[in-house]
Amino acid sequence: MDAYDAKTGKPLDQSYLEKDLPPYLQYDLDEFIQGTKDDVSHWDCLWGELSGSINSAFYDNQISNEQAEYLRKTYLYAPEEDDDFL
Repeated sequence: MDAYDAKTGKPLDQSYLEKDLPPYLQYDLDEFIQGTKDDVSHWDCLWGELSGSINSAFYDNQISNEQAEYLRKTYLYAPEEDDDFL
């Protein structure tokens, strides 16, 4: 049984936001995921392609702002880490 947010009523597992993406965005997402797994040398290019596809799909009203933000947060931007390196 899925858990839901008490305020919004939406599922806590937001993977539903990855459903029914435009084909070009789904392709770039799949390529990015596989490239990350394979630790490819052109990962930065895959990152750029995915970022551009998310933006394009959003501005063409093919995905919602909620989907765009979820995809960016999940795939493009790592969770905030401590600034121990400073």
